[in-house]
Amino acid sequence: MLTGLSIRNIVLIEALDLSFGAGLTALTGETGAGKSILLDSLGLALGGRSDARFVRRGAGRASVAASFEIGARHPAGGLLAEHGLDGHDGELILRRVLGTDGRSKAFVNDQPVSVGLLRSIGARLAEIHGQFDQTGLLDSATHRQVLDSFGGHRPDLEAVAGAWAKLTAAREALDRAERDAEEARRDEDYLRHVHRELSDLAPVAGEEETLAAERARLANSGRLIEAAQEAVEAIGPDSRADEALAAAERALEKAAALAPDLLEPAAAALDRARIELNEVYGAAIDLAAQAEAEPARLEAVDDRLAALRDAARKHRCEVAQLPLLLDRIAQRLASIEDGSGALAGLRRQAEEATMAYRSAARALSKSRRAAAGALDTAVAHELPPLRLDRARFVTKVSDLDEHRASAGGLDRVAFEVATTPGAEPG
Repeated sequence: MLTGLSIRNIVLIEALDLSFGAGLTALTGETGAGKSILLDSLGLALGGRSDARFVRRGAGRASVAASFEIGARHPAGGLLAEHGLDGHDGELILRRVLGTDGRSKAFVNDQPVSVGLLRSIGARLAEIHGQFDQTGLLDSATHRQVLDSFGGHRPDLEAVAGAWAKLTAAREALDRAERDAEEARRDEDYLRHVHRELSDLAPVAGEEETLAAERARLANSGRLIEAAQEAVEAIGPDSRADEALAAAERALEKAAALAPDLLEPAAAALDRARIELNEVYGAAIDLAAQAEAEPARLEAVDDRLAALRDAARKHRCEVAQLPLLLDRIAQRLASIEDGSGALAGLRRQAEEATMAYRSAARALSKSRRAAAGALDTAVAHELPPLRLDRARFVTKVSDLDEHRASAGGLDRVAFEVATTPGAEPG
């Protein structure tokens, strides 16, 4: 049921909000009062053709929103579920925004959709009748949804839609795997060459940073040795620092008997200073030994860095990515060698998904054929009061080719009628 219509900047209307209650609502007015504008606005919200002339002069854009209340078994509900749209507990708001260039955007419950989908949903919510307008039931595209609504097929529809989603995913996974396998087979010789090359190089994660640090140390070994030797001379035995500590110790020893409690902290600090000075001295000696010039090692480090960086340039990646590249190539080669098994598994999954979809679609087809007979009987009871007691109404359910399968099943539904005795329904 249409519950509200909100119009902004449509033709002559700057802003208008209408609410509709249950039952019949009639809008009356003299010619030019704007009744057709309201109808055109509703048509826009239902997915009708847009035109820049609808935008009110001086406005940057126009918009229309139509609010509906739908029941749990409404035909629009299945279409919403099929496209992953939220039904908002029976409330449905169709909104259309139109620019001055004639382009428009469509929304269902504030979720962006295509205009085509908006039109399909709108066709299940309202019919606009005019002197030359086609009624909704003459559009065979709506017949299947009408039959499903009449038969209460929502559980079957959800089962088919779920099976279709799994089948689609299984087919896409198989297609991707087959494309990857074909591409890998075409590139197998190249992949094996690169794999041998990178395996011989054997890049290690973080290797470039480690080698760069080592190279900096080796390249500056002369300066490091010089600095270490200067430190050894400055604080080693017989140095001024050693002599200064010794002089301080002698001075404290002379006065130790005068005030031992006062001098004890100074003597302890002096002992710690000598210990730490000795530690610095030892560290400087170790530095001098470790910083010994190694021209052969420096050359080896330079060669290794050059090899890694050449390989990275060749394969258009960073040095840090070389181990990952080697792993990916190994995986692709493994997929070639074991591709038949993996593909066979994906084919089995696709076949199982196909069988599950067919089973669900057949169950839905059975329900539709049963509902078709019930619908024909119900319509036949309504024809005599219309003086159409000799007319025939037939709901025809036919099988679709499997390549036309969809989330809605494998059936084509068409309502056919014969108003002349002896004529075939059509």
